[in-house]
Order: sequence, then structure tokens, then C-alpha cells
Amino acid sequence: MYYKFGGFTQRLVGAGGPAAYSPQGFKPVVSVESPAVIFDTPVKVAPDSQNKVGGLVKNKVPELQKLFQRPDDIPVHLKRSVPDRLLYRTTMALTIGGAIYCLIALYMATSPKREK
Repeated sequence: MYYKFGGFTQRLVGAGGPAAYSPQGFKPVVSVESPAVIFDTPVKVAPDSQNKVGGLVKNKVPELQKLFQRPDDIPVHLKRSVPDRLLYRTTMALTIGGAIYCLIALYMATSPKREK
């Protein structure tokens, strides 16, 4: 025998198989018709002349490989000039500043408060 929750009292009541497998009156949705086509025409993308060759995106990997593999004793994270240096120095400043802040907070947490 199958059971389901009653609609009003929310107690278990006896039920048939189909009623037990579709609780609270929900029925499984089975669509007989095929869904309507939303885009029946192809979407045209405006051509972008930058970095495109014959409709395809230009591959920048060989140029970047030449730049990063050049033997000039500069670290990889600084090879692309000013923006890389700015990001590197900002990151280092924030790291050092965060470490100093942590040490100050640790000192303040460990030192006892003076009573007046």
C-alpha cells in the first residue's frame, strides 16, 4: 500500500501508486509539442578588425612566447614594462603593510591593558 500526506490535515493517508508519486497534486510535466524556436535566424556579430585575420581571432601566443622567453635576466612577472612593475610594487607594499599590521595587532592583543 502507498501513503501520501493528506491535503488538509498533513497526516499520512492511504493512496494509490500514481497519487503517492505525485505529492500534493503535482503532476509530472511531459510536453507533447516541441518547444517554439526562439532564434530562427543566425545572429550576426559585427566584425572587429582588431586582432582578427579573415574572421578569425589572431593568435597572440607566439608573440607572448617570444616576449617571455627572451633571455634578458628580467623576471617573468616584470617583462611587460610599467603595468607589471606597478602591480608588483603595489602587491609588495600591501604585503609588507599587512605583515606589519598583523604584528601590531598581535602585540596589542598580547599586551595587558593598564588599569588607572
